[in-house]
Amino acid sequence: MASFETLRRDYNIHLQQYFKSSNILGFQKKCLEINTNVSNRKAVIDQALRDTLLVVLLENSAGNVQILESYITFCIELCRKDLATASMPVMLLGDIFDCMTLDRCEELFTFVENNVVVWKEEIFFSACKNNLLRMCNDLLRRLSRSQQTVFCGRILLFLAKFFPFSERSGLNIVSEFNLDNHTEFGNEKSEKDLLDQIVEDSDKTENKIPIDYNLYRKFWALQDFFRNPNQCYNKMYWKVFSAHTSHVLSAFTSFKLEEQRSCPTRRITVDAPMEESQKETHYFAKYLTNQKLLELQLSDSNFRRYVLLQFLILFQYLNSTVRFKAESHELKPDQVEWVKATTDQVYSLLAETPPNGSNFAETVRNILKREEHWNAWKNYGCPPFKRPAPETNGEGDEPKKPRKQLGDIIKDAQAQGKYYMGNPELTKLWNLCPNNLEACKSKDRDFLPSLETYFEEAIEQLDPAAMVEDQYKKVNDGSFGWRALRLLARRSPHFFVHGNYPINKLPEYLEAMIKKIAKDRPSDLKIEPEETPPDVNEQEFNDDVLKQETEQVEADSTPTKFRKFNKVTADIVAKLSEILKGDWKDLAAKFGYHAHEIDFFSSKPTQYEQCKSMLEIWAEEDEDASIENLAYILDGLGFAEAVAVLKS
Repeated sequence: MASFETLRRDYNIHLQQYFKSSNILGFQKKCLEINTNVSNRKAVIDQALRDTLLVVLLENSAGNVQILESYITFCIELCRKDLATASMPVMLLGDIFDCMTLDRCEELFTFVENNVVVWKEEIFFSACKNNLLRMCNDLLRRLSRSQQTVFCGRILLFLAKFFPFSERSGLNIVSEFNLDNHTEFGNEKSEKDLLDQIVEDSDKTENKIPIDYNLYRKFWALQDFFRNPNQCYNKMYWKVFSAHTSHVLSAFTSFKLEEQRSCPTRRITVDAPMEESQKETHYFAKYLTNQKLLELQLSDSNFRRYVLLQFLILFQYLNSTVRFKAESHELKPDQVEWVKATTDQVYSLLAETPPNGSNFAETVRNILKREEHWNAWKNYGCPPFKRPAPETNGEGDEPKKPRKQLGDIIKDAQAQGKYYMGNPELTKLWNLCPNNLEACKSKDRDFLPSLETYFEEAIEQLDPAAMVEDQYKKVNDGSFGWRALRLLARRSPHFFVHGNYPINKLPEYLEAMIKKIAKDRPSDLKIEPEETPPDVNEQEFNDDVLKQETEQVEADSTPTKFRKFNKVTADIVAKLSEILKGDWKDLAAKFGYHAHEIDFFSSKPTQYEQCKSMLEIWAEEDEDASIENLAYILDGLGFAEAVAVLKS
């Protein structure tokens, strides 16, 4: 048998010869004539395909894409005839893309898009999917998202067409955010900005919100919340987000756009041709954050739409049920109302933004509505999409098989030495042992479970926090209810208590009994029977009296000086902020604030505002926030002047 190098040289010659004549059958016949086994033949042909590709690339120095497409098609046919490895076409494409310019890559990628059906064939999909994903990612790394936006989009659309929806490599299963996407903007005021703000503040007749440094800072600071929406669930950050949002939306409302608004580059009129208007429309993948550009950006309808759409996406996430959200990530009722009102305001602004504002707003609403379905799909673990089974109610359906008679079923069961009891559970139970009477006498069956052990799961399901649907509760299971009644008759004194109301349904009765067991039963496994079961109304009265007595005892045991707390008012906060503005970080550390929270307070422009913001949030959030507790803390830190203010 010839060596690998000899076979490789022979296959190279034959492959180049038959490729130029596009003779697949001739090459196949020649391969079968050479005395090699299948595995060696594939390895040699794979290497010959890569060697021949180098020759084709050298001869095609002009970059004719059609020749390369013909070569890949030739390789695809070899794979279908089981002469080459199924992953070779995509490997050759990856080699070609690596040695071509981006312009030529964009031309050749059309061939990849047009053959998406080929890549999804059974012979190619499993072998090529990882190589295709790697090839597309390599191309994306070479491209600029802002300069070659269209080519990037084509690659992503191809991947969406090629991979199924349930492909894990293309899904953000755990709902992570790209926290590395920071938006940098100016944080310092220039002298010119201060002068402009003084002039704008002195103009009393102007109704528009001034586009000053204050608006600029709040506007671009919102990008951090769009980048990481989970910050909004923190009460401290929520205040900042809601305040900035209200300010920015008010600026949008006061700075309305018109259809014939003059732009810095050229005036576009309604009577202008459609082609001319479209030429003047520019799209940007990412905007610059220079303060001098903000006024021009607010005049751009596309820019405004991008920002408003970001608000809608964020609001939808805050209200959505996401499987991987933390338990604390839930809006309070007042926050939900604010989000609802602000969402309506954003849709109103979108409808007012030309051109075709109403149509654009309605389209966005429909897209976000569909996103709710995709979110629900991810919450269920991204199950694969399957076509529903065809209905079998038509005329051409097979006739239903006649139902067996009961006597025939019993006869068939007896022929197999089994019993048929008419109920699946009883039938299964009755056929567990050949001799049922002996099985019933077994010592293993002589046991009685405790109430706590048997009803443990049912008690947990009755808790509203468990959110178990009625159909899945144990009390609605017939076999569970039958055993529960037998156990209650043996173990629970509540079973024989006379009731004033008749029993309607077994699940309702079991729920009432389980609630009594969970409420009255001690933690140990022993059950002390009651001598005389009290009446229901008398029991409720006794519970109320006991509760009132317990509350009275707790109130009497509380020290007098801690019973009533005086609330920290805004006036006190203002006075203390002036006194403690130089030492507020020591007080914040005493309150228990972490380093990142102290950094958040430090972002305020002055020490007075930093201290005031910290005291306001502490007074509102801390359960122990009172003048008495604050005086105790300040006294411990040695701030005598502040303590004197509190006692005055």
